[in-house]
Amino acid sequence: MEDERMIRLSKRMSKALRHQPERVGLTLDAAGWVSVADLLSALGISEEDMLEVVERNDKKRFVVDGDRIRANQGHSVEVDLGLPAAVPPGDLFHGTVAQYLDDIMRDGLRPMSRHDVHLSPDRETARRVGARRGRPLILVVDAQAMHADGHEFRLSANGVWLTQHVPARYLRTT
Repeated sequence: MEDERMIRLSKRMSKALRHQPERVGLTLDAAGWVSVADLLSALGISEEDMLEVVERNDKKRFVVDGDRIRANQGHSVEVDLGLPAAVPPGDLFHGTVAQYLDDIMRDGLRPMSRHDVHLSPDRETARRVGARRGRPLILVVDAQAMHADGHEFRLSANGVWLTQHVPARYLRTT
């Protein structure tokens, strides 16, 4: 499958599994799972193409478990991924762009239309995330201090750290 076609299919799968399952006739269960057969039928794609997207996606957005599939995180629809609380490393990272910096440094990081704030384990991943919207800025999150102050973190299957909100006092620019 050529890269451009794979990217388009990945975006369609994201919309179906993270944002608008009803638009293609899908109903996610409480944990975000849907049967592979239902997804294939709803999107009119082959199992081979779906599996290629799952395997080749650089962010490992999707996971297949037997005869079902779900997105690892990033949902704007109500799901409970069942991820246990986890102790984060000392620092985590968030990629953004300059136009949002003043608001972030005032209000902190908020999930916006998603369920959680997404944090990266390393600067390079955060840089790639921020670069999707322009020239990236990397914010450093003092995750150790947040955790010590009672903020909960969860780790998704693809290595993205999730938390409900990052207050501005835990952020610094690099």
